[in-house]
Amino acid sequence: MGFFSFAGRVLFASVFILSAWLEYNEFGTDGGPAAKLWAPKFEGFSNLVTRNVGFQLPEVDIKHLVAAAITLKGVGGVLFIFGNTFAAYLLVLHLVLSTPILYDFYNYDIDTQEFSLLFFKFKQNLALFGALLFFLGMKNSIPKRQPKKKSAKTKMN
Repeated sequence: MGFFSFAGRVLFASVFILSAWLEYNEFGTDGGPAAKLWAPKFEGFSNLVTRNVGFQLPEVDIKHLVAAAITLKGVGGVLFIFGNTFAAYLLVLHLVLSTPILYDFYNYDIDTQEFSLLFFKFKQNLALFGALLFFLGMKNSIPKRQPKKKSAKTKMN
């Protein structure tokens, strides 16, 4: 059972690690293609939040968002392989922050191809999010081993 658990964590974490590695290699001085993808999506998300909630998101350099995403995915993925719960929280944070920004299906008509593609990817990230929540729930439900107390020996006179 231990081997299958480890293999599952390796396969799961590989999604994040490979993504982080590719984005890191393309990062350059301007944030690379990821920054070009994030910039209009973040602007649209920021406008949506401002319109619907009345709260304006702070100005953020997109290059810093991409660097944070790379860090969360890379560090979280590597630590997750070893069953670290902190790693799962890092990956959850990444998914919570990036999914509604990157997969903005809500900005498209339901009949368009972009809507279908973005909604499909949004649902995939929700599945990853659910798997991480399941992992955290299982980790927290397993009781910690308590050292066995030695019974007091009675002295015989």
